[in-house]
Amino acid sequence: MGEVMMERRLDPERLGDHLDRLYRAAWALCGTREDAEDLVQDTYAQVLRKPRRLRSDDDLGYLLRVLRNTFFSARRAAARRAQTTPLPDDLDLLEDRTAVRAESRVEASELFAAISALPGDFRDAVVAIDVIGLSYREAARALEVREATITTRLHRGRQRLVRELALAGEPTGPPVGA
Repeated sequence: MGEVMMERRLDPERLGDHLDRLYRAAWALCGTREDAEDLVQDTYAQVLRKPRRLRSDDDLGYLLRVLRNTFFSARRAAARRAQTTPLPDDLDLLEDRTAVRAESRVEASELFAAISALPGDFRDAVVAIDVIGLSYREAARALEVREATITTRLHRGRQRLVRELALAGEPTGPPVGA
């Protein structure tokens, strides 16, 4: 005998409870803090546009699916628009004196950029488990795959991250004094 799942409304007052996890997921998807902030705002705007009915108690899983769909919709729309020219690399950057540890911000931005460069399936698994902190079961449910699939994708995604970050840390020229 099948279990009947009752529908319920998504409570807009509780959306703030998930802001931190959604932001981290967005940062990992986008690769930059600014784009992540925009993505989370777009996701909330999408969800708040009309009342939402859910068939489970998993608000976070639902919000992550909306975030992911909003991200891919924006990428498809951007691919149809004309490309812009990036700023030159030789611009002087200002130091953020309010940052607790500036070097940790650089490391985090490098990590999130590397995560965003992963293939989609690997990126989604790494974001769900390592960035947001979902359990394997929660991640499998949110991404609509089996737990074993999450395990495999997470392992392969982590391997690629380690390789990419190791390559990024290797010196590009001869040692100083050589």
